Amino acid sequence: MSEIRNNTYEGMFLFPQTVAADLQGAADHILETLSKGGAQLISLCKWDERRLAYDIKGNKRGVYFLAYFKCDAQRLTAIERDCRLSERLLRSMITRADHVTPEQITAMDGRQQLADEIALRKTQPAAAPAAETATVTAAVTAAVTAAVTSAE
Repeated sequence: MSEIRNNTYEGMFLFPQTVAADLQGAADHILETLSKGGAQLISLCKWDERRLAYDIKGNKRGVYFLAYFKCDAQRLTAIERDCRLSERLLRSMITRADHVTPEQITAMDGRQQLADEIALRKTQPAAAPAAETATVTAAVTAAVTAAVTSAE
């Protein structure tokens, strides 16, 4: 009978920048993929939004998520396969997290900050940038009209 080895893993998940509008959907996708593979999530955080070193599937920028989870070593291949087959993920990398202490892992848990950012993005009015642009355009138009009128 084979021995069940639960190890702690670190997973880095790269999504296209368009996911910034739906961070909750990206986090849910990671949770779904991990739970489907029988993993127990320890911590999850949005790591960064960055310009990519090279285009990946036509994307120049991406959003990185960092997750720590416990999983049976034999079920890890199913999680990696699901990540490769996912149409939402650009890239993923999963490694053993032996180099990180449990205290560091729990300190990295950013689920509350992620929830705050999701709530903040939902409350920001989408029309505000358009209204600011219209105000600036009107001010520039008035200034140009005044300059042309005074020049005549």
